[in-house]
Amino acid sequence: MTEFIFVLALAIALGWPMGHYLAAVMRGAPMRGDRLFGLIERPLYRLLGVDPAQGMSGKAYVTAFLASNAVLGGVVWLLFMTQAWLPLNPNEAPNMRWDLALHTMVSFVTNTNQQHYSGQAQLSYLAQMTGIVGLQVVTPLMGLALVAATLRGLFGGRAAAPRDLGNYWADVIRPAVRLFLPLCLLLSALLTWQGVPATLEGGPVARPVDSHVAMTQQKIPLGPVAAMVAAKQLGTNGGGWYGPNSAVPLENPTPLSNLIETLALILLPVAVVFMVGPFTGRWRFTVLVFGAMLAMSLVSTGLSLWSEGHSATSADIALMEGKEVRLGADASALWAALTTQTSNGSVNAMHDSLAPLTGLVALGNMLINAIWGGIGCGLQQFLVYLLLSVFLAGLMTGRTPELFGRKIEAPEVRLLAVLVLLQPLVLLGMTAIALTLPSLAGNSNPGFHGISQVFYEYASAYANNGSGFEGLGDATYWWNLSGAAVLALGRYPALILPLAIAAMLARKRAVPQGPGSLQIETPTFALTLIAIIVILTLLQFMPVLVLGPVADHLALTAQ
Repeated sequence: MTEFIFVLALAIALGWPMGHYLAAVMRGAPMRGDRLFGLIERPLYRLLGVDPAQGMSGKAYVTAFLASNAVLGGVVWLLFMTQAWLPLNPNEAPNMRWDLALHTMVSFVTNTNQQHYSGQAQLSYLAQMTGIVGLQVVTPLMGLALVAATLRGLFGGRAAAPRDLGNYWADVIRPAVRLFLPLCLLLSALLTWQGVPATLEGGPVARPVDSHVAMTQQKIPLGPVAAMVAAKQLGTNGGGWYGPNSAVPLENPTPLSNLIETLALILLPVAVVFMVGPFTGRWRFTVLVFGAMLAMSLVSTGLSLWSEGHSATSADIALMEGKEVRLGADASALWAALTTQTSNGSVNAMHDSLAPLTGLVALGNMLINAIWGGIGCGLQQFLVYLLLSVFLAGLMTGRTPELFGRKIEAPEVRLLAVLVLLQPLVLLGMTAIALTLPSLAGNSNPGFHGISQVFYEYASAYANNGSGFEGLGDATYWWNLSGAAVLALGRYPALILPLAIAAMLARKRAVPQGPGSLQIETPTFALTLIAIIVILTLLQFMPVLVLGPVADHLALTAQ
């Protein structure tokens, strides 16, 4: 746990001031750099034809969010299908087939980065730099914008207008210009220093040392890799320049680069949690959110490290199959835990080679999807669990469910029910179809592990995570189209419905809290909240988890 504690301590130490700065950015507070940042922001606002000071209702906010996704998605989809005819294609990557291009577009526009393609072989430099990295910059900040609007609704909106949920365009552009892009520039410079490629030239051609044929050659794929790795790690994106992601030495060459990329996994999700206090003025609420997330993270990471180090069948040794020797099993287990806690989805080892119980923990992280979570969307999912816990705790104690003086009534509960039921319906339904028709799945293992492979693919897509067991023949019409559907169903309802609930609560008159009000900013409620999260996950998915990773572990240890 030493490396984990070090990484977590760094994330907290850097995330605390970063969270305060992010809160000021999202509030639109005056800053010393306003003149400099304005040189970039004002032309963007003029190009979009929007007034950043103009507040939006919940409906207008959601409309702007969906419209921006539709326009960006259409442009990027077209780019993928025409890249062979466009410039910056030194490796002569062909046009993508329409279904693969559709899946790739939906995957990146939903901040998931689930890849059914191999980046270095199937995408041009132009497609990587604009379509992929462009979405990796914008889409995480869309999630941050939605959660900022939700917090405004829950805490009464902006002071000047209680029903004002903010301006969507300002909520995306300001953090992009003032925080995310400068951090990406810094991280890309650090990774370039460590040896990650940063070039627009085509890769060199080399002759393998073990080749016995004089004419055998191998082209080493390079490109502007460092910038993409910076965006993928900081933005909880996960999609790599190379197919095997950060398991490739060119994308993650040294132990120091691995440490830097591991820290980047959770830096901004932690900062978003610390943003809540100064943004809302409720510091005890920040303690509740941070404490609950930290407790779940410690348990999850501890189980992953223990499982990967002590699940060998013949001896008490670490499992090294599928891990990079230069990093080791512990660093791979730590990455696997954090990448699924944060909806990042990048890998520095093959998740298909994880110990079955480590795979179980990774699945649990994605099913919960609120242990740090993605930028914005993790906190948004946590707020869903919070609202549900307030409702259930109110029923158990005989009190009217209310949050911060606003009653949670039937309309809000109906929307919560949709979110709770949608996840098992989509995941279990799609998994059942794929397993019932083996020709659709094309998985590499027909046993218990095969169930895990299929379920993991859909759970990863729904959680907007993107990692995979990679034992599937997933570049098919079935996986591309079904995966695209699950990606969209996992992203948009989870962001939009909590905002709708917050907008409904914002329209209600706040009642002063009294002795009979449910106090949520307490250790007791935090434990209740965690218990409800765990029970919901176990009750809904226990059968498939038993048939998959648990049975896989028992079969492995019985040999």
